[in-house]
Amino acid sequence: MTQNTWLFTSESVSEGHPDKVCDRISDTILDAFLAEDPNARVACETLTTTNHVTVAGEVRGPQTVLESVEELVRAAVKDIGYEQEGFHWKTMEVVNRLHQQSADIAMGVDEGDKGEEGAGDQGIMFGYACNETEELMPMPILLSHKILRTMAEARKAGKEQRLQPDSKSQVTLKYEKGRPVGIDAVVVSTQHGENVSQEDVCDAVLPFILHALPAGWTVPENRIYINPTGRFVIGGPDGDSGLTGRKIIVDTYGGAAPHGGGAFSGKDPTKVDRSAAYASRYLAKNVVAAGLADKCLIQLAYAIGVPDPVAVYVDTQGTGKVDEVLLGKTLRDMVRLTPRGIREQLGLIKPIYARTAAYGHFGRTPDQDGGFGWEKTDIADDLAQHYGGRADAAE
Repeated sequence: MTQNTWLFTSESVSEGHPDKVCDRISDTILDAFLAEDPNARVACETLTTTNHVTVAGEVRGPQTVLESVEELVRAAVKDIGYEQEGFHWKTMEVVNRLHQQSADIAMGVDEGDKGEEGAGDQGIMFGYACNETEELMPMPILLSHKILRTMAEARKAGKEQRLQPDSKSQVTLKYEKGRPVGIDAVVVSTQHGENVSQEDVCDAVLPFILHALPAGWTVPENRIYINPTGRFVIGGPDGDSGLTGRKIIVDTYGGAAPHGGGAFSGKDPTKVDRSAAYASRYLAKNVVAAGLADKCLIQLAYAIGVPDPVAVYVDTQGTGKVDEVLLGKTLRDMVRLTPRGIREQLGLIKPIYARTAAYGHFGRTPDQDGGFGWEKTDIADDLAQHYGGRADAAE
């Protein structure tokens, strides 16, 4: 490798990975609260291990949802597909330790100045976009997600019964002069049935790897690693404990950009860990979509109880067509970056979060019901026009 040529790797994990099971449960409970009360406050954490789930955290919302937590947990695990001796949606123990939100936190959030709600916590959040893919995402993480997502879709549709829910992928790309030019290596480890041979696992997984590759791209056969340990029968929470929020790099940019201090799943939109990370991705994506930069990194910083961000930082990593300081001011003028402003701009007070719990929060297609609304590029034209139009911006 040279200064102009390098390898970069990103990984993904499936919805059946122990940590992702926890993310899914936490976001399922969040969705249930928001469906009953859009102003509910939820900070839900989940732990899983062999035939056991514990849910804990702080909430402020309908008692009826609190009373249905066990039912919600079992439904989420059933949908993922766990019906194994060591982890079964019907027989696992479920412990609910959710309790009322701290009055001190509630006061800071509810009584912000200027008629705004304060941020639910201090912290830093990052958003990133680049033009190396149609989704304006780094390619390694997108390919890693695609392999596992299509495997899960086939498994849940009954088209591939040799595979079980727990799996991981890893894709290494070769870059030249800042652009991806080829696949160097792919690793996939997947849980499988007791009587499924290594040869059968390879036969099942290889088509999903090849399907994920861009048109015309190939990967050397000796650089494809499928279940390199040779056996993966015991998996999921039976094989390893899981916790909400432990796969934050998988959730975002696969290591191609910084990550802030907090995870996303189980948190309502007043928690800027989540909403401001979505807002910073939204801003960065629109900057790139407007042709103002090939890459854009945005950092937002907040103080608990204070509505407006204490700082906005824009870094176009040497690819920008406009001044970064001025661009930051323009973005603040175009989008109100308070928790309420973000929530309204992106339509976040809806039950749209369980679908984010696996295969990435970014690079997804916006749904008609408002899901993944932060992936829209609806202010790109206004940004381009502000700086003289797309043609001028690209010069």
